[in-house]
Amino acid sequence: MIRKIITFFDKLEDNVRAHLSRYPILYTIIGGVAIVLFWRGVWHTADILQSQGGVLGWFFYEPVNLIFTIIVLLMTGLFVSYFIGDTILMSGLKGQKKQADKTEKDVAEEEIELGQIRSTIKEMKKEVDEIKEIVEHEHISHHHTDCGEVKK
Repeated sequence: MIRKIITFFDKLEDNVRAHLSRYPILYTIIGGVAIVLFWRGVWHTADILQSQGGVLGWFFYEPVNLIFTIIVLLMTGLFVSYFIGDTILMSGLKGQKKQADKTEKDVAEEEIELGQIRSTIKEMKKEVDEIKEIVEHEHISHHHTDCGEVKK
């Protein structure tokens, strides 16, 4: 039963994403509003639970809640990735500049490097195609020889 529900929502998500991706501005507006309303709901729910007092009220007391959520975010690996982002983290580890800090010269150099990589890949593909052709030709020649035909 649960698997059917998960499968249904997975397929629904795929269909909605495929449709909305054709309209990026509408997709952005719908997504932005939904995210804001989600966090508003979380915030107000926490306020309601805190106002009720008791164990739940104590748990939603801001300093306690802050410590708990930091621990959860650290345990799940979301703390660093959410607040500084994977791209910034990886560029820092690689010693690269942030995209916004790159100069026109840096971008031009990257474009040249990408062009060289594309050229190398094309050359490698050509060589692989030539090797494939030779191997296929030899395979056909050996097949004819194995069948009793004489190579000329």
